[in-house]
Amino acid sequence: MPPITAVWPGTPEPHGAIWDGEGVNFALFSEHAEGVELCIFDRTGRRELQRIQVSERTDQVWHCYLPEARPGLLYGYRVHGRYAPQQGHRFNPHKLLLDPYARNIVGQVKWSDAMFGYTLGHRREDLAMDRRDNARGMPKCKVIDPAFTWGDDRPPRVPWHDMVIYEVHVRGFTMQHAAVPPGLRGTYAGFATAPVIDYLKRLGVTTVEFLPVHAFIDDRRLIEQGLRNYWGYDTIGFFAPEPRYSASGKVNEFKMMVKTLHSAGLEVIIDVVYNHTAEGNHLGPTLCFRGIDNAAYYRLQGDNPRHYVDYTGCGNTLNMQHPRVLQMLMDSLRYWVSEMHVDGFRFDLASSLARELHEVNRLSSFFDILRQDPVLNRVKLIAEPWDIGEGGYQVGNFPPGWAEWNDKYRDTMRAYWKGDGGLIGEFAQRLTGSSDLYGHNGRLPHASINFVTAHDGFTLHDLVSYNDKHNEANGESNRDGSDNNLSWNSDVEGPTEDPAIKALRGQRKRNLLATLLLSQGVPMLVAGDEMGRSQGGNNNAYCQDNALSWVDWNVSEDDRTLLAFVQQMIALRAAHPVFHRRRFFEGRPLHGSGVKDIVWLKPDGAEMTDQEWAQDFARCLGVYLEGQALDEMDARGRPVTDDGFLLLFNAHHEPVPFVLPAFGTGRWRPLVDTVERTGIAAAAAFQPGGMYPLQGRALALLLHLKG
Repeated sequence: MPPITAVWPGTPEPHGAIWDGEGVNFALFSEHAEGVELCIFDRTGRRELQRIQVSERTDQVWHCYLPEARPGLLYGYRVHGRYAPQQGHRFNPHKLLLDPYARNIVGQVKWSDAMFGYTLGHRREDLAMDRRDNARGMPKCKVIDPAFTWGDDRPPRVPWHDMVIYEVHVRGFTMQHAAVPPGLRGTYAGFATAPVIDYLKRLGVTTVEFLPVHAFIDDRRLIEQGLRNYWGYDTIGFFAPEPRYSASGKVNEFKMMVKTLHSAGLEVIIDVVYNHTAEGNHLGPTLCFRGIDNAAYYRLQGDNPRHYVDYTGCGNTLNMQHPRVLQMLMDSLRYWVSEMHVDGFRFDLASSLARELHEVNRLSSFFDILRQDPVLNRVKLIAEPWDIGEGGYQVGNFPPGWAEWNDKYRDTMRAYWKGDGGLIGEFAQRLTGSSDLYGHNGRLPHASINFVTAHDGFTLHDLVSYNDKHNEANGESNRDGSDNNLSWNSDVEGPTEDPAIKALRGQRKRNLLATLLLSQGVPMLVAGDEMGRSQGGNNNAYCQDNALSWVDWNVSEDDRTLLAFVQQMIALRAAHPVFHRRRFFEGRPLHGSGVKDIVWLKPDGAEMTDQEWAQDFARCLGVYLEGQALDEMDARGRPVTDDGFLLLFNAHHEPVPFVLPAFGTGRWRPLVDTVERTGIAAAAAFQPGGMYPLQGRALALLLHLKG
């Protein structure tokens, strides 16, 4: 590649390296820098060909235009300024830095001591700037041509109340899928293949929620232990798709995957990590933001700016108080909607984004800007509503327009089906959409993202198979991961061939899955739970990029039966709006009809009284859902009606004969009973006032045959 000879002033907007069809404009924000060099590399990324002094600066943005540059050019930056960590500044021109707005990042970090801005081993990192060049071991930014033929691609826009979310890892889902071509396994292209799309459609989910796909790095400690950052929660590039998931190395591969999923009617939500970066605490590497402008990009401790404010547990927190950092976040979100066509976002540790000073302020600039943004106010926003800072637990406190991961749902359902007492009142709240959490500010049941398991924690199979975590493979002496799992091993720890234990575990999995899919709110399944995927008791497999974490497609007959049960339950939910209401239950007759929309029942068939909700010994209850009292309209203004259903729950280990209520003269036909291996109830219809033989640790669903 011949040297670039023409350097024009360019413009400060847009940020990043933007190809306009004739040349490339480069723009980099740094408030405190004293000089910026644009570094050009050969096609291999190993040899630095040229350094171009960026002399133009407008509103703290350094910029230039290279009319000879073309897509495919590899580049990075060196930024000059004060190395004074005790004052919050960590400039070091010996370190090649990634562009925060890079649209494509190629290569992985090759760890050495040169990746750190200070001399490792020195008593004080703030007194010892490291002068070794790190360029050979750094990934490089790549200029892209953003052109892509989207055709008639349109967002599916699945209504919130119709959604069934499938949390999935791009790589792990296809690594062991025999029907996916070997060269495409673990990639965006592999996820877009016909076998994957067909599986998702047959399963019945509406929305895939990908674990992080923004470019991230593997921590040095993990690499030295032979591990990887599998989950991807160490972001280093908020505009670039993770390169290791690309079979072609091209950004358009991600776009093609989204287009393919959209054509199948499936939405795409991505998990985003805007609360911290991969550079860690004050002893971490200098890869991007730290070397560009540490004092602007990060929250620093006011009395000791050498150290970072850490609301995330990952060493640092992005400085959302700075308008340019807030702009970067908003630009990133808009980019993934406008250019990559994603349908929404799940925000990791979202409470940290709301911190104006130290407390969580739900009316912070971040929420205000999102709500008025014409691009972002029409996509789906899901919060993980907590961080580790004081006051960071904010379940139920996010503003209208947001849905939230509801960990109170998770903990209640786990504890109830484990057999803990004193929970039926809490269980009823979570089953019916958690109006106590979301109804106070006008939000609807879909604000509750219900889940029993997530990527973080036990899989569903392990939840019923282990009392304790078994994380030895992570290399942290089993100290990592939560100790509060609300799990029960069904009397045997880990794998067993005992048919009675296996049957009990299968029944308990059906209980949890059926409850999840028949609850009001938006259910979220974790990929593989529908097939009994196990991680061997590891409840923190963040570093296990191997068969422990990957979905195993060689399933047993029992697992195929469980899969069929999940398909049946999703289809049942989709067919009956009474299980995914748009509004909370009222608990009273609607419009003078005399028919309540919901009735809570005791095993003797009588309606629950206020005093009976507080009984510690109670582990069995029923609930009748009246489909004729939905009080909803469809898109054409027609009333929505449904059948009536009776749900029976028994978390006690002994059978509880349940008296079926006499609502009119109609009989009761069992549809689901989790005691059955398939979950399909085989009994004939029961007369009102009859006794349903509800078994121990079981759930049953009965249809009201009116007439």
